[in-house]
Amino acid sequence: MTSPASPSAIRQLLAHPDYVRFWLNRFFAVTAVQIQSVAIGWQVYVIARQTGSVAQGALMVGMIGLAQFLALLTLTLNAGEAADRLDRKKIMATSLCIEVVSASLLAWLAWRGHPQLWPIFAIAVAFGGARAFYSPASGAMGPMLVPREILPRAVAFNSLAWQSAAIIGPAIGGLLCAVSPAVAFGVSAALYLFCISVLLGIRSNTKPFSQGGSRIALIREGLVYVWTNKILLGATSLDLFAVLLGGATALLPVFARDVLHVGAQGFGILRAAPAIGATSVAILMAVSPIRQRAGFWMFGGVAVFGLATIVFGVSKSLWLSVAALAVLGAADMLSVFVRGTLEQLVTPDPMRGRVMAVSGLFIGASNELGEFESGVAARFLGPVGAAIFGGVGAIVVTGAWAWMFPALRKADRLA
Repeated sequence: MTSPASPSAIRQLLAHPDYVRFWLNRFFAVTAVQIQSVAIGWQVYVIARQTGSVAQGALMVGMIGLAQFLALLTLTLNAGEAADRLDRKKIMATSLCIEVVSASLLAWLAWRGHPQLWPIFAIAVAFGGARAFYSPASGAMGPMLVPREILPRAVAFNSLAWQSAAIIGPAIGGLLCAVSPAVAFGVSAALYLFCISVLLGIRSNTKPFSQGGSRIALIREGLVYVWTNKILLGATSLDLFAVLLGGATALLPVFARDVLHVGAQGFGILRAAPAIGATSVAILMAVSPIRQRAGFWMFGGVAVFGLATIVFGVSKSLWLSVAALAVLGAADMLSVFVRGTLEQLVTPDPMRGRVMAVSGLFIGASNELGEFESGVAARFLGPVGAAIFGGVGAIVVTGAWAWMFPALRKADRLA
């Protein structure tokens, strides 16, 4: 068996054409999502600031995250069950079609100069619903395209695709917002269309083995599996609460415009900074994955994530803020790599869609609901106070989870 750390494993991974297509789909889909997310955040904040204060504008940015999370909360478990019963490629393609429509509608509204926020919130809900179905289907389909012995390497390369896109997407989004949010949304729509064409080129069988039982029974089975597997439960919930509290990136429009005073261009730089650090770690993990003390590295990554969030909150310099965000992204990638590898290795394929859905719900809660939490905290504590509060909270969560989940803390080899 080829070692996941050997150079031949990389060649084996790239030798699977359908996996390469899957990787390209993931890269450009995330790029499109990042551009669209940057443009939505910037547009909502600019519109809100026309009639409200900085705190009110920050709250509106947080409400966008809440709108998307409500869609995730409502649909994710059903989406996971669907990913374990239906063709995963078709689910992804359908989700991308909805994202094309959402980006096109946002482009049209921005082009018309629509000053109201409610249509943007409505489209954000539809966008969140599409992502609710895309994420578990994508997470479950990836392992179907590579041999199990190189799966840890594939997880690292999947993360590399995400983080690379997360560097390019926000930077492009910030620059395009400086031109026009309508142009940013239009570029997102074009990228979604390209992703559909790449996805349809995958020829491998992407439909899981059919399973008996009702949909409710299948959903319950997935929830029970996650709840009873303490390593899996600890890893996913640690990510949930740490990022939920430490979601400083949700406040970047506020910091860019009213704290650091760097405008749309500076906003793009700040938005890309976490992914720069994360990509560096993703490349390192792809070349030399963690071989031992996985739990230690995961908890260490979350603790550093909290410390970097505090530094970002107190910084008054653009470049210190960029450095803090880069460290934040690197630390987050370390914990994400361990969690993602554990999820893929301990989950059987017939249940992978449901487990990915639960994981996606946790991640969605940490991201979208974290944006809402950051917006509310900024409303009462100010943006700087909200970032400091979140960083301290992430450190406290690290200590609590290390005590509550000793099996995760002692996790050793990712194999």
